[in-house]
Amino acid sequence: MSDAELVAGLQRRVEVLGRELEAVQRIAKELGGETDVDGIVRRALQVALETLHANAGSVLLYDEDQDKLVFRYVVGGAGDKLIGVAVDTEGSIAGRVFREGRTVVSGDVRGEQDHSREIEERTKYVTTNMVTCPLIVSTGDVVGVMQVLNKAEGDFKADDVALLEILAHQIATRIETARLQEAAKFAAIVKFIGNISHDVKNMLTPVQTGAYTLQEALAADVELLGSARAAEGVPQGVTETLEVVSGDLELLAPEILSMMLDGALDAQQRVAEISNAVKGMVAEPQFEPTDVAEVAGRVINVLKLQAESCGVDLVLAAPEDLPRAEVDGRQLYNAMYNLCFNAIEACEGGSTVTLALVARPEGVFPDGDALQISVSDTGKGMPEEVRQKLFTDQAVTTKATGTGLGTRIVANVVEAHGGHISIESELGKGTTITLHVPLSRPE
Repeated sequence: MSDAELVAGLQRRVEVLGRELEAVQRIAKELGGETDVDGIVRRALQVALETLHANAGSVLLYDEDQDKLVFRYVVGGAGDKLIGVAVDTEGSIAGRVFREGRTVVSGDVRGEQDHSREIEERTKYVTTNMVTCPLIVSTGDVVGVMQVLNKAEGDFKADDVALLEILAHQIATRIETARLQEAAKFAAIVKFIGNISHDVKNMLTPVQTGAYTLQEALAADVELLGSARAAEGVPQGVTETLEVVSGDLELLAPEILSMMLDGALDAQQRVAEISNAVKGMVAEPQFEPTDVAEVAGRVINVLKLQAESCGVDLVLAAPEDLPRAEVDGRQLYNAMYNLCFNAIEACEGGSTVTLALVARPEGVFPDGDALQISVSDTGKGMPEEVRQKLFTDQAVTTKATGTGLGTRIVANVVEAHGGHISIESELGKGTTITLHVPLSRPE
């Protein structure tokens, strides 16, 4: 090799390194302006596409429950059709990279034996060349993969791959940090709810003790009044007054004290349920034939004032011949309450929230022998990324002081009943969340 060729080669290498450095600096600058992990990952993908002149990019994260890779972030291409789609860890390039933990460069994906054509058939988007990088966190575990597709001119070169691996490391680091923060937040919530549960129990104990003591005292007073009424020589007017007082004590006082005791017990049980729901547990349901329409009516009555104060019309739609369902009425009350409360908060004045009940007695669950509990609103709807995560451990709350606890409670109740949840939402038009639970229990 001549000196001129050597110098030319070094110049090309310097140009490549300069391009890589410029790209890395841009990535750092772009990501510095983002605070949430969703924004960071999407922006990182966008930077990669613009830098490498590629057409589309995606990040797939491993879902342990499904044992599959799931499209979580997609930029360009057929993004809207891919979010939430699951891919097997076997029989796909993404799966191979996830299992082996090393980058794969596909100059012509159609020549790859494990290239999945199912995605292309689903999206009608044709992939030509592609780079797939593993997302490796600090523990060495692979949490997913990043793919960049269809470079505009030529194939992906070694410097392109080096840049993408740097970017994949950035994304993996941000995802790991977000998960650690979420775990810390969850631990803090569990501790906080545990403290609240203990405090509520302590605060309600004097109420319960006082009510029991008052019950005993009133019983003695009623007996004393009875003796006074029966005593000889008591004037007629006094006797009549004693009868009125005695009657009030006998009829009203026990009812009021019972309400106090039941309310205190309900409050303690409710806080305990919330504490368990945060920990991912739910009390064993007590299945019994239940008038679900009556339960739904109680939810409407409790939340009607809340809805009116927000200018929202809250209505119940249930057929008169709705059959009884073998469910836990208390748990379904909690689930319906949370759904309706959240729907009211998501609406503006003039909107409508409808709690609807539908039964399909004939057949086998889920197609038949099913009870559908739907909460529909005419609010602003929800973004696709929020809809995909709703009722999962990655649920995102859109309220400033929210914890996502309400949706966790609903999910736990439905799971305990052996049912499932479906969600339909359109931005600007509203949302419908439907709980599907069996009408009857298997023997």
